[in-house]
Amino acid sequence: MSINNLLNYPQLSEIMKKYDVVIGIEVHCQLATNSKMFSCSKNAYGDAPNSNIDPTCLGLPGALPTINEEAVNLAIRMGIALKSEIQTLSVFARKNYFYPDLPKGYQITQYDRPICFGGEIILSSGKKIGIERIQIEEDAGKNIHVGTCSLVDYNRSGVGLIEIVSAPDLSSPEEASEYLKKLHSYVVNLDISDGDLERGNFRADANVSIKPKGSTILGRRCEIKNVNSFKYIEKAIAYEIERQYDVIESGGEIYMETRGYDSDKNITVSQRSKESAKDYRYFPEPDLPPLVVTKERIEKVKASMPELPESKAARLISNYSLPEYDAKVITASRINSAYFEKLVKLLEGKVEPKAISNFFMTDIMRASKVYSENKGISLDELTEVPVSLEHSVSLLNLQASGTISGRIAKEVFEEMLLTHKSPDEIVKSKNLVQISDDTSIAKICEQVINENPAVLADYYSGKEKLFGFFVGQAMKLSGGKLNPAKVNEMLKKLLEAKK
Repeated sequence: MSINNLLNYPQLSEIMKKYDVVIGIEVHCQLATNSKMFSCSKNAYGDAPNSNIDPTCLGLPGALPTINEEAVNLAIRMGIALKSEIQTLSVFARKNYFYPDLPKGYQITQYDRPICFGGEIILSSGKKIGIERIQIEEDAGKNIHVGTCSLVDYNRSGVGLIEIVSAPDLSSPEEASEYLKKLHSYVVNLDISDGDLERGNFRADANVSIKPKGSTILGRRCEIKNVNSFKYIEKAIAYEIERQYDVIESGGEIYMETRGYDSDKNITVSQRSKESAKDYRYFPEPDLPPLVVTKERIEKVKASMPELPESKAARLISNYSLPEYDAKVITASRINSAYFEKLVKLLEGKVEPKAISNFFMTDIMRASKVYSENKGISLDELTEVPVSLEHSVSLLNLQASGTISGRIAKEVFEEMLLTHKSPDEIVKSKNLVQISDDTSIAKICEQVINENPAVLADYYSGKEKLFGFFVGQAMKLSGGKLNPAKVNEMLKKLLEAKK
């Protein structure tokens, strides 16, 4: 991304004149399976602490892991979507480290032989971001700190994850955010994960380094750990670039370390020195056999996959003649695309798909933005459309039938958001039915013309653009309830007659 495109972070432009920024991202995505990765315990959020546990996820002596086949299928699905090379033989490994939330003292993951190698994601600029690997592993539990006491909830311990590791091909905070948003749209559209960022079901580690412009020698990288917000990943990376720049320019040295992001202060803070692979003492998991994936299984998974966002956007463009921009925005979210297509189906023959798209891209998206801001999350993190499908259908039907004008439809929509009442209730209670009879429209138009003789004289002198003034005054006088097409027709008729 060019320096001129760093609209959100102009402070970085001077740094990027002197330094190249190198970013690689590791995403941990919790898999949407009913049970855990290596045991039969339930995979559920919000249950009572330590209610979904078993000897395997607690690491009790003698407990043996078994592979969750559905989790493997979801990993294959991700590999297919990212054009990765799915390995017919992969191996699980033990990654040895101890925290209270990891009772075995090791994590079952994959190391030198993961399930997928390679792949790519293409950004809107056309830039290809390489995927190095996709591996299957298990999640840790959750530490809960209460005063001087620490508690551990093992409900999440052993839940299946895929880790998606990008190549160090990203070169700005905005590229990193776009990459994550696109990856997120894949996992939710393909039912691989619910992608709930607030619950940590989709979280990212960003490896950031800078090097002198054009240098082939990479700088030392620092890892920003466990960021679960698209907005925060941008801010964290932007801060880290500036921090490293300040250290280097003042003659200091960058040390490889793991850092956390403090969103309140908008800074990254050192947590520990960065471990290397040898520190984890990887070795093959002795209790699990190699994972064999046949070509037949890959084809079966491919046949069962939901539609990819790109192909869905192409279909909306082809079937409904939508602009490419509309189609891409709508299909970025499975929630949005499902909502839009339901609207189209329910309003078939009554409202054109482009008119539905206009309504969606303006009113619905604006309402969604306000709703997400009120919840303190980004628009991409919404898991629901904050307007009921039934109310949207009713509103568009009222407008299409001529019962209300487009201007009144906007007013009804705002009232609908505030009160959650149906459009029919609002129109009836506020007497907003559109006036379409010629007698009433003629009366209002006559009044507007008679009350504005100076404007009328200017209009007849050749200032034809003042026609819009008469239309606006008529609509204002009626409270926006006149049929706009009939107002235009009546005014033209009356103005011509009064010449």
